[in-house]
Amino acid sequence: MLTSISRTLLTGFITILPIVLTIYLLYWLAVTSEDVMSTALHLIFPDLVYFPGLGVIVGIVIVFFIGLMMKAIIVRQLFVFSEQLLYKLPLIKTVYRALRDLFDFFTPKKDGLGQVVTVNINGMEMIGFITEEDTSKLAVSFKHSRESVLVYLPMSYMIGGFTVLIPLKDIHHSTMSMEEAMRFVLTAGITGKKTNK
Repeated sequence: MLTSISRTLLTGFITILPIVLTIYLLYWLAVTSEDVMSTALHLIFPDLVYFPGLGVIVGIVIVFFIGLMMKAIIVRQLFVFSEQLLYKLPLIKTVYRALRDLFDFFTPKKDGLGQVVTVNINGMEMIGFITEEDTSKLAVSFKHSRESVLVYLPMSYMIGGFTVLIPLKDIHHSTMSMEEAMRFVLTAGITGKKTNK
């Protein structure tokens, strides 16, 4: 009896937790944006007639406007110049570079970097992501292998993984999207459902 109740509660918990966490994350982003933009708008426009939700709207408009500006060559060059200044600041450069590399990795690219692949290691097929195709950019000890690429092999149910240099002959390109592959790996293949598009 107690076992059945426990299993039912666990099933309900597992079912509702992803929904609750997703809603909470969106709520947190909205509230944070509202607070920050509300303060900024009141400082810039003291007499502004403010209504709830205006901060979120203004935040979205600003992000969209920045995205448009980044299409201009001059703006991109100024952004690169400002990044170079950040890279020279102690501590800040370490944190910023790590975050920048992380976001760049998950940004769609035309040259195949970040592409989902399956890697053959001792007869085992492992899911990985290409992080570097040009081995000349790697440390000196890796430059001897021109027929290899750098692949990140993530672990399931934890933050971590292995970055390994894999021969091209042991790599097969996958039809899985990055989202599907990450979900598959992080859940250890428990979920095999594809998202509806």
